[in-house]
Parts: sequence; C-alpha cells; structure tokens
Amino acid sequence: MTKKVDISSKRIIGIAPSRWVEWVTEITNVTVKEIISSDFQWVSREGDVLVRVSSQEHGEFLVLNEMQLRYNTEMPRRMRAYAALAEEKYKKPVYPVLINILQPRTTTEIVNCYESEFLNLRAYQDYRVINLWEVEAQAVFQQPLPSLLPFTPILKDGGEETTVRQVLQLLREDEQLSELENLLAFFATFVLETEIVQQIMRWDMAVLQQSPWYQQILQEGVEIGQQRGIEIGEQRGEQRGIISGIEIGLELKFGESGKEIFSEINTIENIQVLEKILASLKTVETIEQLRQIYQSDS
Repeated sequence: MTKKVDISSKRIIGIAPSRWVEWVTEITNVTVKEIISSDFQWVSREGDVLVRVSSQEHGEFLVLNEMQLRYNTEMPRRMRAYAALAEEKYKKPVYPVLINILQPRTTTEIVNCYESEFLNLRAYQDYRVINLWEVEAQAVFQQPLPSLLPFTPILKDGGEETTVRQVLQLLREDEQLSELENLLAFFATFVLETEIVQQIMRWDMAVLQQSPWYQQILQEGVEIGQQRGIEIGEQRGEQRGIISGIEIGLELKFGESGKEIFSEINTIENIQVLEKILASLKTVETIEQLRQIYQSDS
C-alpha cells in the first residue's frame, strides 16, 4: 500500500516557513507564530495558506498565500475577498500574495490589484504577484528556499536534466524533504520527456494524485479541448475536450506506454465511454485495467 504523504501548499510552506515569509514579503528577521489551521472555513481552499507572523518594525500581521496552478481572471476578486475575510476574522493587517505556478497558455494579463467602482463607490485591493517561471532557479539553491525545490523544473533556467538531478539529490538527502520527490517528478514532466523523468526518479502516481494540482492539470485538458471545439459544435467540442484530458492523464500516469493505448482510445466516438475512461484514470493501476473498461463497453 502506498504511504500517504502530505504535498499540500500548507505542507510545502511549512518546510521552512520563516524563509518562505521572508521571500514573499521581502522582509528580513520575521518570526513565524503559526500557520493557521484549515478550520478557517472562508479561506481554507487547497491553495490558501495563512501564516501569522511578526517583525520588530511591523508588529504582528498575516501573510495570505494563494498558490494557483495557472492564473485566471477571477483571481483579483478572490484575493480581495480572501484578504478581507482574513482581516475580519483575525483583526490583523494582511499581506496577500498570489503565487502563480505555471505560465498561462494564452496572453492573459496578470494584474496585481483588484479595483471596481459602482455608484461612485470604489473598492480596491493590492496584492503581491510572484510568477514562478520568472524566479531564477539558482536563487532556490543560493538563499536557500527548500519549499521551492520541487518547483525547480518550471522556474527560470530550471528545466535542465542536470538541475533536476541536483534537486533530486537534495530531496533524498533530507528525510523531511524526501516525500516531495513525486511532486518534483510531476513538475519535471512539463520540461522533460516523461520517460526521462521515470528513469531518474521514483514515480508513484498514487502519491502524485494527492497533490491539490493534479486533478486541475487533468481537467485542464478537458477545458482546453472544449474551448477549441466551440466553433465546430458543442458535442464535438465536448468529445475533443475529453480526449485531450485523457491524453494528458495517460502521459502523466503511464508515460510512453500511455501514448500507445491513446491511439486506440482516440478512435472511440461514444462520449459516455470517453467520460468513463477519463474518470477511471484516477483509480486504474495498469494499462490492461484501463483497456478492459472501454473494451467491455464496445
């Protein structure tokens, strides 16, 4: 049985919370009091982490960390709401930070504030934006920033195989960090061939599926496919979207072997069968198990 590990945003920040806070706030000599528990129902999604800190200059305040796999245009509104709710509950100043992990697929403008006006009443909220693809990979080793180690492949100049191997060595040398190896593998697949990733590190899909970002990546294929299919009809767009999601899931789960079975699945036209295949990617352990699912419906 696979050992359950915690690769959530809270766990990642909790590896070295003081260094994390100093990095996102650019304030030195910060004391971390606590990482707020998930019983804060209004601000406790997978990507949200509240840290109560203090410094001699600024006193006690909250750092609100929102880790987003890909930026979307709803984030300014969310950041405004999260910051206000946190300030209301804890009666402390809030420093909100949005960390975008992967670069948007389109030329979406990433903004660092929310602003609106209605009936001459104005609402405004600033927040800091950190785009990981703009962060120099070497900074992770120099500062150091252990919480960012598993993200190194998608950092600036961090996608080389030698760099990934260097990070892997650091993770394996520290028992506290070793459980993040699968998260490193996950992000390495964005810059290296899946087969190479499988060769240089352990690959446990059951562990990867515990990541709050895994299902979002899987679903992303569906959303992209659906969007591209709008112009040629709603049903066909849905089919293409599901197939895109299956293709991404197969590559993440089975590597090169997944590409072989995808050629079979790509000929299936029944949307219900395709939906069943996509859903089953969460639970099947072998390609043969997956093949039995759609062959039984044919």
